[in-house]
Amino acid sequence: MDLDAYTAAHKQEWNRLTELGSRRQLSGAEADELIERYQAGATHLSAMKTTAGSTVQGDRLSVALSRARLRFTGTSANMLSLLPGFFALKLPAALYRIRWLTLAVALVTFAVAGLYALWALSDTQVLANLGTDKQLAQVANEDFVGYYSDNPAASFTGLVWTNNAFIAAQCIAFGIVGVYVPFIILQNAQNIGLTAAIMFSQDKGDVFFLYIAPHGQLELTAIFVAAAAGLRIFWAWIAPGARTRGQALAEDARALFTVAIGLVLVLFVSGVIEGFVTPAPWPWPVKIGIGTLALALFLTYMIVVGGRAARAGETGDLGEYEAGSTRIYAA
Repeated sequence: MDLDAYTAAHKQEWNRLTELGSRRQLSGAEADELIERYQAGATHLSAMKTTAGSTVQGDRLSVALSRARLRFTGTSANMLSLLPGFFALKLPAALYRIRWLTLAVALVTFAVAGLYALWALSDTQVLANLGTDKQLAQVANEDFVGYYSDNPAASFTGLVWTNNAFIAAQCIAFGIVGVYVPFIILQNAQNIGLTAAIMFSQDKGDVFFLYIAPHGQLELTAIFVAAAAGLRIFWAWIAPGARTRGQALAEDARALFTVAIGLVLVLFVSGVIEGFVTPAPWPWPVKIGIGTLALALFLTYMIVVGGRAARAGETGDLGEYEAGSTRIYAA
């Protein structure tokens, strides 16, 4: 390609594109012309880059194309202006969509945890594999309670928050593979069940529930929600319905990954409760009441606010402009 000759041949078209892109107002005919000039200019730029690489003429045309594109697409919205809509519509709608799956995950977790606890308590050999009598007594009488107060409250809060948020994000991000979420659910249930068995074997069952209840209500619910979101993403490409598999996976993954952002905040609240409330020298009804209130607020947000957003047509997915085209069209 003779770049100078090519530039001279299309210079008037590019100047017209620049002129239209710089105008504050456009008539209907001018708007149509702008789109035509933009499409032609994009073709010219592609040809120039393919044959000549990066050039001064190509850079100038690229600037003109960018300015023209802004005229018919508009600038992106300010991120701060999107926050109210995210928390009032998108996040609660995404949570609402997985409410029943969240309940199913919770029931499975508690059922498996209960079976592990009964198995360990009914077979002394299982408890023996977990430790000697002295070691189990150490766990029940000192380690379990000491876990919540051995470290400064602020650092302990940060530790449990980041750990739980990381687990929740993994459940959603790796949910597509299908096996990761069930593995996390079963592992979590096993840990709960065997810990409960150790505490009950040492006549510390009340201590187990008292120390789990304040923060555990919200913390476990958040993990259940993350697991449900991961499973829903996996199911999107297994049973896409009327959508293509790619479309179903893209839509559900975009919508439900917003849950990860919301759960970071939820788990921060549960981390604060675990770090500052659970070990506090307050009456147990007060501490458990704080945890119950936190869970009630979250469930209200998930079911009531989420239900309202869902009935308004919100799914949690990005808007059509942000998500981009879902199909390829030939002109």
